[in-house]
Amino acid sequence: MAGRLEGKIVIVTGAGCVGPGWGNGRAITYRFVEEGASVFAVDRSADALDETVERTAKLGVKLETCIADMTDSASVKAMVDACARKYGRVDILVNNVGGSAAGGPVEMSEDVWDAQVDKNLKSVFLTCKHTLPLMELQRDGAIVNVASTSGLRWTGSAQIAYAATKAGVIQTSKVIAMQYAPKGIRVNTVVPGQLHTPLVEARLADQRAGGDVGKLLEQRLARIPLGFMGDGRDTANAAVYLASEEARWVTGTEIVIDGGMTARAG
Repeated sequence: MAGRLEGKIVIVTGAGCVGPGWGNGRAITYRFVEEGASVFAVDRSADALDETVERTAKLGVKLETCIADMTDSASVKAMVDACARKYGRVDILVNNVGGSAAGGPVEMSEDVWDAQVDKNLKSVFLTCKHTLPLMELQRDGAIVNVASTSGLRWTGSAQIAYAATKAGVIQTSKVIAMQYAPKGIRVNTVVPGQLHTPLVEARLADQRAGGDVGKLLEQRLARIPLGFMGDGRDTANAAVYLASEEARWVTGTEIVIDGGMTARAG
């Protein structure tokens, strides 16, 4: 069913991707455009947005883009203001910025910990801080935050800051959802599992499998009961639902997109 987001103004952060394929941000941007939304696509790298722009152009849409640092309050405010000037409102915010770093509390440096908190959790805080006042004036809005199954349980590798911050994203969504429910604003979380995205080839294989992409994919696939890998399009489909009127009575909750991984014991 096309047109589920017809006429909606959407900010998607982390809308680029580190390589070819369907990363979460690229897929979310594409699917929202496909469903009729006008997307303000945000990333810290213009190069990362190139393929996202090219793919949406095939839908006959010229994507509006913005370069901003989601860990810097002034940059986030300028981004939100730019979207509001362009479109006059913000109906939907999708927070997709994030990334993992290996290590437990002993191995991980304090600088890496701080950077993970900024990237994965402060980015959500800042975008909500600067977008919610607009939605409150509108008495309407939907926020979709992207977390990770690492925020729910052990997923096979020590990445303490990533796990802690993604758990924080889930709880942040719940708190904001309860505070702003009387004001007509819904807030929910998509919780992807171990997807096959460009990030696997670009970085995770070096972190966890000595550069062997095939080995890493085998390790990840072994944890998935459905027996195949999802990708960013699966995250995007969940985000479309949560942002749409189909989810008008859904707030303060999360959808786990993981092929059954977190339901399996052991």
